[in-house]
Amino acid sequence: MAKQKLHKTRIDLDSETREQLVALLNQQLADTFDVYSQTKQAHWNVKGAQFFQLHELFDKLATDLLVLVDDIAERATTLGGTALGTSKMAAKASRLEDYPATIFGGQESLETLIDRYATLAASTREAIDTSDDLGDADTADLFTGISRTLDKSLWFLEAHLQA
Repeated sequence: MAKQKLHKTRIDLDSETREQLVALLNQQLADTFDVYSQTKQAHWNVKGAQFFQLHELFDKLATDLLVLVDDIAERATTLGGTALGTSKMAAKASRLEDYPATIFGGQESLETLIDRYATLAASTREAIDTSDDLGDADTADLFTGISRTLDKSLWFLEAHLQA
């Protein structure tokens, strides 16, 4: 991502640190927005015996992700940065695999989303450590809350495939 011009703020983090944090936040924003859109893709297209249950679950998980997207974007702007949050920006910056347009069945929808949520949860834990290393307990705390939400969502998804 290109280096951004920061807006003035009296937050007591130097501009170099804030630049690194904004870049980190925008990367997580792109990935989180991508997982949101992939979850909606599964929600709209799932078929099979578990249709209603999965349709409702996927919609709830997507709604939860939108809250996270907003929190991440607002932290980037709080630090004086610009949130890069359009769908095109997210698609360009996301590190996640695309959601195949050929997936409709409940099990394959679950397996695909489990992979995406696990990838995002892992990068979120890395973001906690990076934020902490940069001396920003507030961003680390934000990512810690996001990590808890993603882990719970992952549990909801994985429970459907466990006996």
